[in-house]
Amino acid sequence: MKGTMKGAYLPGNSTVVLKDVPIPEPGHGQVLVKMKASTICGSDIRAIYREHVGRGPEGYQNKIAGHEPCGQVVEEGPGVRRFKKGSRVIVYHISGCGLCHDCRMGYMISCSSPLRAAYGWQRDGGMAEYVVCDEKDLVQLPDSLTYTDGAQVACGFGTVYEAIQKIGIGGNDSVLVVGLGPVGLATLMLCRKLGAQKLYGIESNPYRIELANKLNLADKVLLPADTNAGEIKDLTGGRGVEKAFDTSASDPGRQTAIRATRQWGKIAFVGEGGTVNFNPSPDIIHDQKTICGSWVTSIWLMENLVEELVRWNIHPEILVTHRFPLEKADEAYRLMAGGNCGKVAVCFDEELK
Repeated sequence: MKGTMKGAYLPGNSTVVLKDVPIPEPGHGQVLVKMKASTICGSDIRAIYREHVGRGPEGYQNKIAGHEPCGQVVEEGPGVRRFKKGSRVIVYHISGCGLCHDCRMGYMISCSSPLRAAYGWQRDGGMAEYVVCDEKDLVQLPDSLTYTDGAQVACGFGTVYEAIQKIGIGGNDSVLVVGLGPVGLATLMLCRKLGAQKLYGIESNPYRIELANKLNLADKVLLPADTNAGEIKDLTGGRGVEKAFDTSASDPGRQTAIRATRQWGKIAFVGEGGTVNFNPSPDIIHDQKTICGSWVTSIWLMENLVEELVRWNIHPEILVTHRFPLEKADEAYRLMAGGNCGKVAVCFDEELK
């Protein structure tokens, strides 16, 4: 496919630059995907939009932005075996070497090879009309899910699902989620479907509190305070929650997640960046608690999640509060950076409605 297209770049000073670039051509084992929806992740804001980290797995290399792409295959390169023209696909947003131990487990997010390249970071991502993808990085999007549903699976919902697998959620669990941005809201949404007994949130942003209440995702949402751990214990008969998730990446938020969890409970740290200060003996050791770190997910769990979403009749797109065309990507990123929103999507064709 010849011609040019528009792509959004993030120069790092809280702006977006749209450039006209050639439509890429798929090579061996690759396909050309026409974008339908590309949602904005908080890590894009933290590490690229405001300023460039520039090193390690978050080293932005002046590529087309967007690591939550979803679209339809429109052209096949040689050697393609599964995803053909017309396939609806989610892009697992890290392309790994395929040969290291983590890649062979499906965790390309942890690929240790210098060949590792994340879409929207070290290779062109989904904030464009088309993107070239390695076939091995694709997950089939069922017809019953929208492209905007699929874009959120690409990172946010996949990340949450992984954390849930690590600490487990069941009908006997009361759950605390600290930070109700899109990832925190997704956590509540999935925990509710998995049968959690009670769901509590902590959030300061009025817009996001209202959204959580409107969607009936939490039984109670507290404002951040030094007294939060005690408040959660009061709500749970003095014991604390069985499971807690921190998506806030704040020191006080992480402390609350730890201290509001009961003996033998489990805590997942999902939010990136920041620090945490706690006292190992009283906070963790004496109460036999477990803290898990969780980073994105594996491609096989992402496939499982897609299957579960269909079975549960869950549509992640209900967390999308604003949709923009690519031409207004600057407005989309600005809104996401301000925080007075749920999930923000850049959409194409029918997904813009």
